[in-house]
Amino acid sequence: MNRHDFRTRCQYLFLALALTAISAGAVQLRVGNNYPLTFTDVDRHNFSTADGHVTIISVVARRDEAKAQSVGDRVSQISFGDPKIRLITLVNFQQNIILPFRGMVSAVIQHRLDLEAKEVQKSYAERHINRNARDDIFVVADFDGKAVSQLGINPTSAEFAVFIFDGYGRLVRRWSDVPSQEALAQAIKEAR
Repeated sequence: MNRHDFRTRCQYLFLALALTAISAGAVQLRVGNNYPLTFTDVDRHNFSTADGHVTIISVVARRDEAKAQSVGDRVSQISFGDPKIRLITLVNFQQNIILPFRGMVSAVIQHRLDLEAKEVQKSYAERHINRNARDDIFVVADFDGKAVSQLGINPTSAEFAVFIFDGYGRLVRRWSDVPSQEALAQAIKEAR
């Protein structure tokens, strides 16, 4: 075997090992296992999947805004205003927003959340819920891929997913599309 063949084989071996390591890094979470994950939203609040709340995480890329809205609508029909249930929308920017623009993107998200909170606050008033609706709306802007990686999602993918964790961080359910109202209600009931 000459040096060129040896070098070529080493390059193929290195490539195979690198691809194996990359695919092993994105381990899919298993229903029934505990995952005490932590996230920070655009308002700099820290959340854990194991802090006593039922946590629903909707992972979306920018193109999936309608899916995120559908999940939010279904969750609110099941548990509107329930302080023990928390819906977090995790926006995967697929590592496409460069550092200088991240603050501006976060500010735009915060502005949209403020507008949405005004609408939700009207519904709170109608139902005599005496809380600030803005404190119940959570968005994690994942610019660097760290948040989605915790959920076993490749940071550069446009994968849509919905996760439900009980208050101890146990993964109750995972979907790769918008779950039906019935499936969502059943999973929330199981997570309580």
